Amino acid sequence: MNIFKGVGVALVTPFQSNGQVDFTALQRLVEHQINNGTDYLVVQGTTGESATLSPDEKKAVLDFIIEINAKRLPIVLGIGGNNTGAVIEAIKSTELKDVDGILSVSPYYNKPSQEGIYLHYKTISEATSKPIILYNVPGRTMSNVLAQTTLRIARDCKNVVAVKEASGNLEQVMEIINNKPEGFVVLSGDDALTLPHMAIGGDGVISVVANAFPKRFSTLVHAAMENNMDLARAKHYELIGVIQQLFADGNPGGVKHVLKLLNICDDNLRLPLVPVSKDVADKLYALTAKIGEKVL
Repeated sequence: MNIFKGVGVALVTPFQSNGQVDFTALQRLVEHQINNGTDYLVVQGTTGESATLSPDEKKAVLDFIIEINAKRLPIVLGIGGNNTGAVIEAIKSTELKDVDGILSVSPYYNKPSQEGIYLHYKTISEATSKPIILYNVPGRTMSNVLAQTTLRIARDCKNVVAVKEASGNLEQVMEIINNKPEGFVVLSGDDALTLPHMAIGGDGVISVVANAFPKRFSTLVHAAMENNMDLARAKHYELIGVIQQLFADGNPGGVKHVLKLLNICDDNLRLPLVPVSKDVADKLYALTAKIGEKVL
């Protein structure tokens, strides 16, 4: 069974007020996931502000999470970029012994052709034996990985075992699900679309909101996996308001603010990201309290 089914959480990286990584808060966050139904941890994705972490910080954060996790959950590490050679070098220079998979975003800014995207992933897949999750997020990369390209990669690159689909296009998702090789996992990259994604045959999600609400969100996903759509739908509508507000002022500002309300970590970010506005903060407070979470 593919270990990347269910709920993966794209962990935030907590920072102290002086900008340094807050390892005490990071431990609280990891334990919060392990104790509340998360299936695997995703380290140094976009939500983890990986673009602003130095190489030494990336190593320190990964090593710390590996130590705290103590093999209780699988770990996926984000290694991606728009320079194929640099991605391969990063993979080869990173100690991956205790990493269970790599999440690699489709090249951004360059806007490669579909052939370029295919060759990017083919080249990466040949450079490692680790399982790879393809990440399609056109809203950030400005380049959509078409269903035909995802399917071609899935068929030709045996260690590309899953796709995180954040195109927002359910027709595209359906085409992948309907034609994918056996065992290939299709994950939602949008918290708000997780329920419809799973209703059409998806396998789970790599989530932002589950940083703050892992038990509620994992209940939604696991219920959908068991075809208990009444429970899944109830949890979806319980969380949909807060999910929408999480992204109103950018990610991960919204979820970090909720984590501050829950006393898990502060809402410090690194520039160019800034905390959410007072209006969004007030809405997140009200929505978090409404769904029954104890807030500060």
